Amino acid sequence: MCSTLLLDSPDGDIIDCVATHQQPAFDHPQLQGKKPLDPPERPKGHNPLGMVSEDYQMWSISGESCPEGTVPIRRTTEQDVMRASSIRRFGRKIRRPIRRDSSSNGHEHAVGYVTGDQYYGAKASINVWAPRVANQYEFSLSQMWVISGSFGDDLNTIEAGWQVSPELYGDNYPRFFTYWTTDAYQATGCYNLLCSGFVQTNNRIAIGAAISPTSSYRGGQFDISLLIWKDPKHGNWWLEFGSGVLVGYWPSFLFTHLRDHATMVQYGGEVVNSRPTGYHTSTQMGSGHFAGEGFGKASYFRNLQVVDWDNSLIPLSNLRVLADHPNCYDIRGGINNVWGNYFYYGGPGRNGRCP
Repeated sequence: MCSTLLLDSPDGDIIDCVATHQQPAFDHPQLQGKKPLDPPERPKGHNPLGMVSEDYQMWSISGESCPEGTVPIRRTTEQDVMRASSIRRFGRKIRRPIRRDSSSNGHEHAVGYVTGDQYYGAKASINVWAPRVANQYEFSLSQMWVISGSFGDDLNTIEAGWQVSPELYGDNYPRFFTYWTTDAYQATGCYNLLCSGFVQTNNRIAIGAAISPTSSYRGGQFDISLLIWKDPKHGNWWLEFGSGVLVGYWPSFLFTHLRDHATMVQYGGEVVNSRPTGYHTSTQMGSGHFAGEGFGKASYFRNLQVVDWDNSLIPLSNLRVLADHPNCYDIRGGINNVWGNYFYYGGPGRNGRCP
């Protein structure tokens, strides 16, 4: 991987500007010698504000971006790899049952979800916080999951959102991330661009880079919009961030079930509770405050939509909400004319009702 330019970020990251055709995706046998595809048709009913180049990330706050024909990639350092529990696990999620009626492996969720239909994408606006994470081996994230397959070894998911993960990044900044797997987190897939798979097409957004600004309690609220949808022409799954900024795509050949469509879409928060001292972790989800505190205090997802067979964005018809441990992290859904389908979620973790 040869870079044309190095950019130093205020948060300590090094961003390499890598020639588009030399990014990790093109190590994949089915992509060697290929070039990134042109942007697809957006879903109907999607009205981005135009190609506004919002500065959502620390590395680009001063107006820097990578030259045309390159993509910004956060450099993986030796320290990043050394923090991982094993080299083989670096950049991967720990395998866990994703069924929402269990929370084994210490993963706890507060999610909204739809199921029972054929889904060709999902959209939401998520406000960004910097939750406290109790130790290096826990994380706190807020994301969308686009899911297909059974809950066995053939589970396919595409994921995007923000996460605080000291193990992966070495700090406590919330960072924009992506993930994919085609075998229930066993051997395929990874975070961001840490393996061949996701094809980045944007020279201004660095996947894995810190998001700035963030929301503050009783203060300003800052959210990011994410859209994942399946290009009807080529079948690839594209990702849009912010107001109309295409980040790139997951090629359809990476998947089995998702070559066709998703059977479930989830939105919400997830933390790891490793019970470091024998008690429930104090790692926060979202803002670290319960859903009942509402706007300006609790974290939220708003304007939840899915993409249907006709490549149209439509409102959710049957949103269900579920919290694994509502005394630790909870969720409350709603609908109104301004936010459409929405929910508040999150919590502090360990407290008097969550020992």
